[in-house]
Amino acid sequence: MFDFGPFFDNFDQILEGFWATVRLSALAAVLSMIFGTVLVSCRVSPIPVLRAFGTGYVNVLRNTPLTLVLLMCSLGLNDELALKFSGSNSTYYWWAVLGLSGYTAAFVCEALRSGINTVPLGQAEAARSIGLGFTQSLRIVILPQAFRAVIAPLGSVLIAMIKNSTVASAAGYAESASVMKDILDQPSFTSGAIPLFIGIAAGFMILTLPTGFFFGWLHKRMAVVR
Repeated sequence: MFDFGPFFDNFDQILEGFWATVRLSALAAVLSMIFGTVLVSCRVSPIPVLRAFGTGYVNVLRNTPLTLVLLMCSLGLNDELALKFSGSNSTYYWWAVLGLSGYTAAFVCEALRSGINTVPLGQAEAARSIGLGFTQSLRIVILPQAFRAVIAPLGSVLIAMIKNSTVASAAGYAESASVMKDILDQPSFTSGAIPLFIGIAAGFMILTLPTGFFFGWLHKRMAVVR
């Protein structure tokens, strides 16, 4: 029988680690959504330079391991170039947020681009015919429909981002997975690793399952009827 004693003995520490995961994931979700929207605007822009920037950014970030991105933020930008945020206690948190959101934004961009492709071409032409420019057409006509069409894929991207937060320790930020490693490294910890893994996994299920159900419900509620 598994002994869950070590899990409950360190429950306060584990709970603090999950709170750190929630803080990281919540802010990274907002920033990645904003930056992903900017990126997709660049990718479908009629300006070649913006299209090249959006395409290059997405291709590079999607094919780069997240751990490497976070290491570049912490070791490269923070330590080597000495780029610091105000308040030394929050520096690694902000690098983890920027690394995770910058990485996730590439996937948000591609999800939104697939949504833009579902918008009938006639609607963009109709927007231009009434005098709307590219930015106005994108903001008023195209993007609202694109968001509604890809609510479920965006939910999957968000769930993946929550799970990807387990490598935020590469940027020096202590979250739930880092807390688990610290517990396992304690000299007094001699048994109970499997129950600890199960408890951490259950914590992530508590975060991701309701998120999946919410986006599934929202997708059905906001589905575009054509």
